[in-house]
Amino acid sequence: MHHVVSATTNPAKIQAILRAFEEIFGEGSCHIDAVGVESGVPEQPFGSEETRTGARNRVVNARAAAPDADFWVAIEAGIDEGATFSWVVIESREQRGEARSATLPLPEIILNKVRAGEALGPVMSQYTGIDAIGRKEGAIGVFTAGKLTRSGVYHQAVILALSPFHNAIYGESL
Repeated sequence: MHHVVSATTNPAKIQAILRAFEEIFGEGSCHIDAVGVESGVPEQPFGSEETRTGARNRVVNARAAAPDADFWVAIEAGIDEGATFSWVVIESREQRGEARSATLPLPEIILNKVRAGEALGPVMSQYTGIDAIGRKEGAIGVFTAGKLTRSGVYHQAVILALSPFHNAIYGESL
């Protein structure tokens, strides 16, 4: 059984990680421990690089918190070019996989508040009246009328980031 450490306690992210790992490695093949760790970037990261840095930092901090795990996984959500997205970083002792999620364009009224210094989750909670929306369906669920969920979009990115861990060609060189 794989011991997976999630570098977040967010239920939407943990659900995505568990589902993706079980799809790749088999149902019941993983045990997930969640740890709350710092990202080293602002609560609301802007741009692809700052967001990826936050995910990479969370993996480093999760490894320090639980060094005996088999995998460490971080999902960092950010804002880039008027859209929300996330970076997924997965590490084992031997390798790293990274993938960027799909993006959701955000309305200007929401973006203006985020650009003014508020984090997307609290802005969306104010807009919708849904407490802690970032731990639930998120902006993705709201703006896609429930057709997509935050966890579902994360799940796709986790599957992509897991590609190097089960495809031998990633270890080959020219």
